[in-house]
Amino acid sequence: MTVFAVGVHAQIRWDLASAYPAANFHSENLSQFATEVEKATNGRLKITVHANASLFAAPEIKRAVQGGKVQAGEIILASFQSEWQVHGVDGLPFLANSYEEAAKLYQAQKPLLQRKFASQGMALLYCVPWPPQGLYSNKLLSNANDLKGVQWRAYSPATTRIAELLGARPVTVQAADLSRALAAGALEATMTSSATGIDSQVHVSLRYYYDLQAWLPKNAVLVNKKAFDELDKTSREAVFKAAADAEIRGWNNSKKVNTESMDKLRRSGVQVLPPSTQLKADMRKVGDTMLAEWLEKAGVEGSALITAFSAP
Repeated sequence: MTVFAVGVHAQIRWDLASAYPAANFHSENLSQFATEVEKATNGRLKITVHANASLFAAPEIKRAVQGGKVQAGEIILASFQSEWQVHGVDGLPFLANSYEEAAKLYQAQKPLLQRKFASQGMALLYCVPWPPQGLYSNKLLSNANDLKGVQWRAYSPATTRIAELLGARPVTVQAADLSRALAAGALEATMTSSATGIDSQVHVSLRYYYDLQAWLPKNAVLVNKKAFDELDKTSREAVFKAAADAEIRGWNNSKKVNTESMDKLRRSGVQVLPPSTQLKADMRKVGDTMLAEWLEKAGVEGSALITAFSAP
């Protein structure tokens, strides 16, 4: 009886803030991570996942974790490029446009991320990529000129810059608000994943999807360092073990979800199309421009990262 009472008294509860729907594969992975942590710690650490921006809006989550308003949170790294250029490297079009290339980029980027978050009072638990980003449109596209003047959904500095280079009009819409913006007719085009297209019912207004496979942005799961350090050694090890498993599972699930989401898009009436040679060339030109701009802003740190990524 005494042991039970001490165990109940000692239970630690964490909240984990996320901006994506509960049924999204990232959110499901978070829930499984939380379940595995609770099981491995015999209930000593219980993590509650708050999906769909129910605790904090997407742009607020990183600061909330850093400031201790919440113990853990999930962010999309590319949204924080303005704060630190390295956050946005996986949002550069056509730099890493396959799961293999994305994994290689992550290995080059990871030590930098770990040091940066540590300097801000946080620890990186794991990263998982979204499926490759394609282009949704409300009309057929043959080249980049067809996108001039269209209302383009932006959710990060990189997606805003793409719009500017294409002559489109960027409209900032986070994932939690995307379905409402689409229903209101506020958007004519967006670059996002097949999975987000399903989550947000993009097919209601955007009937064409060009499978550009332009980049694979990553979500990062962070923990407040003070909250983490207050755990006993066994619990800390359990969190890291569950995080490592969640990272492997998440990458595998991302691949699976991409295939399934493509099929769902087709069944919903979306025309899933390969980009024309000209459209792909135009978009690659945008990518080349953005990489040059990124390298100028990222300086020596950015050059070293790209060199590490490009090494055989």
